[in-house]
Amino acid sequence: MNSFEYASPRTIAGALEVLDNDSVILAGGTDLLSLMKEGLVAPKRVVNIKEIDELKGINVGEDGSVTIGALVTLEEVLESPDLAELCPSVVEAAAGVRSPQIQSVGTVAGDLCQRPRCWYYRNGFGLTAMKDGKSLARDGDNRYHAILGNDGAALFVNPSSLAPALIALDAKISIVGKSGSREVALADFFQTPSSDQEKEYKLEAGEILTAITIPSPAGKKVATYEIREKQALDWPLTAAAVAIEMNGDQVSAAKVVLGHVAPVPWVSAEAGAALAGKQVTAESAAAAGDAAVKSAKALSKNGFKIQLARVAVKRAVLRAAGMEV
Repeated sequence: MNSFEYASPRTIAGALEVLDNDSVILAGGTDLLSLMKEGLVAPKRVVNIKEIDELKGINVGEDGSVTIGALVTLEEVLESPDLAELCPSVVEAAAGVRSPQIQSVGTVAGDLCQRPRCWYYRNGFGLTAMKDGKSLARDGDNRYHAILGNDGAALFVNPSSLAPALIALDAKISIVGKSGSREVALADFFQTPSSDQEKEYKLEAGEILTAITIPSPAGKKVATYEIREKQALDWPLTAAAVAIEMNGDQVSAAKVVLGHVAPVPWVSAEAGAALAGKQVTAESAAAAGDAAVKSAKALSKNGFKIQLARVAVKRAVLRAAGMEV
């Protein structure tokens, strides 16, 4: 690991003063330290934001909205009675991170901003994993790579555990930088890079993600369902999060978001449309699963993920409706 400067400001303003193009932010550090040890990141300055109280806490507004500070840990998410009552799908997603050690230090913002787990990227071949003009992932071992949004050069999958559940709830994030502050829909925060000069999320150098805000989830039926190879610490093969609004016994609106299947958390308008106007039954849930993967394209070794994604959506819908899965 290369030597670097270290700063530990106690305010957002103080952090912005020392952040520049050659700086990185240290929060939980569970991903950053690995990247630095692997030589994938070599910052001149590490800015520790753990001491900034403005970035902590979970608060419920008078309008029923929920604001989660960027430094809230996964453990705090799991222990929050407010989230358990209002946003149980977010708690379910946090519980999917099985390691107590990561739960205790990993932060909500860190989960959203972690880098891809693609083994080509982690071995220094970049986000698009190109070598000698060829895609290593497209022509190589792509068991865990994208089945949706995979027409371009980027074939990794977004690794966030929380993003699908938060996007299903229409969450927004607050970002501050030296030029001011902005609020962005979480679904628009992620992007599919077309080259290694682009990132997979829209956070500029010198900016800090400060909070996540969920509009009042009152009346929504929500759930997350993940499929993984083992129940110990591991990233899911596929995941699905749903938020359903009911009018009597019929679905008036539904949002379905898939995780670990595309370079971005994948919002499936087709799955939501398949549920609209229907009662939630095993048949309608299965139809939503079919719709979610209608445009999926398998690579040479990951065709199995299409069926897993189909099942994840079906079971998330049934779970949200309180039915057996």
